[in-house]
Amino acid sequence: MKGRTDAPRDRGWLVGVIFFILGLGTLLPWNFFMTASMYFNSRLNKTERSNGTVVSHKEYYFNNWMTLLSQLPLLLCTLLNSFFYQRISEMVRIAGSLVFIFILFILTAILVKIPMEEDRFFSVTMATIWFINSFGAVLQGSLFGLVGLLPQKYSAVFMSGQGLAGTFAAIAMLVSIASDTDPETAALGYFITPCVGTLITLLSYLLLPRLEFAQFYLDKSRSYEVETADELLKVTESGTAGNGKLYGHANGSLANGGASGEEVELKGARVSPKQAFLTLEQAEVRDRKSTVMEVFKKIWVMAFCVVFVFTVTLAVFPAVTVDVKTIYPGKWEPYFISVCCFLIFNVCDWIGRTVTTLVQWPPKESCLFPGLVVSRVVFVPLLMFCNVQSRSYLPVLFSHDAAFAFIMMLFSLSNGYCVCLSMSYAPQLVAPKDAETAGALMTFFLALGLSIGAALSFLLRLLV
Repeated sequence: MKGRTDAPRDRGWLVGVIFFILGLGTLLPWNFFMTASMYFNSRLNKTERSNGTVVSHKEYYFNNWMTLLSQLPLLLCTLLNSFFYQRISEMVRIAGSLVFIFILFILTAILVKIPMEEDRFFSVTMATIWFINSFGAVLQGSLFGLVGLLPQKYSAVFMSGQGLAGTFAAIAMLVSIASDTDPETAALGYFITPCVGTLITLLSYLLLPRLEFAQFYLDKSRSYEVETADELLKVTESGTAGNGKLYGHANGSLANGGASGEEVELKGARVSPKQAFLTLEQAEVRDRKSTVMEVFKKIWVMAFCVVFVFTVTLAVFPAVTVDVKTIYPGKWEPYFISVCCFLIFNVCDWIGRTVTTLVQWPPKESCLFPGLVVSRVVFVPLLMFCNVQSRSYLPVLFSHDAAFAFIMMLFSLSNGYCVCLSMSYAPQLVAPKDAETAGALMTFFLALGLSIGAALSFLLRLLV
């Protein structure tokens, strides 16, 4: 059996590119619905004139419901995926989720051209958001577990791809705003974009098992045995070099009540056949997967970190940041939030994730890492003191556009960096056989952090 040092090369770094695309594909649903809030609000919150009087339709609070109905199924399905993923094959979970996400994006694109009464459109859109995020949760948990079987740099590449999903959506939104076409055609083009992206993601995943490098690492039976392979080979070779095979020595000794005095060499030491036989039994025990609780006890610090990072982030982004106003009205105003809120956040978040492929500091054993994560709470008051309108309680301390953009840069850089390290470190704290369980659990805690942050955002927005 090959050891990891004998792993084939990732030719053309193709496996890395595929996991980058897979990372991008996992967050397309959330990002494309979040950045399309102007389109949805324009179809829901319409006003019309009746006898010279403006009649307002009811307020749907789309952004609030979108956030809630995105995070609840994400949390629920990720929890179920953590416990039941072993009952459903990896191919069904990943490829099946991508197929359903693709279908739901097609449905959303078709609805752009279909006139529909507001209540019905709202209900259909909310149902779409619920189901597309449910499949996204299963997809994300499965892929985090899968990438955990590969070297650490691939986890960082996967997270970097997730960061690019937001940038991809932000650029698509800017193109939509800047286009000379009518709003309906611009919205159709906007939603066709993630359809193409999801299809490419699915094709990339189907290509993965055909690559030798991926086969070597993703063969779970090989991964489970990596830790004991060299030891077992040494034991077998030692037994063969002596008077017969080790298994013959061990079984013969045990059958004779340990009467045989012959010894074999195990990792440089002379041991009895009975001790060598017990070593084989211990190796079999090590190959059995740990329970969910046993894995959690090893990764709980990283679980806390990812929960805290996303709690802080979702508490103010986008609920608070999207209401910041520019001090330069005019042509810049329609682009201000698209650039300073969404584009800056997603580009810097992606940079933060990508940096982890070069630098991993603090190390996973250090207490400095949780401290760095907790220190991000300072961004909550900083962003609340920006030029958020309308406001009731807090004064504006950072009114300039540049101040808001600078705070958003640091906020998003630290988000991407800390999230990527947390998700990359967790599978390293467990045996390779438990890496998929650790990945699924971390995805649940990621969803938990998103849900807590989304819930806190309602309160923080009221406090501004």
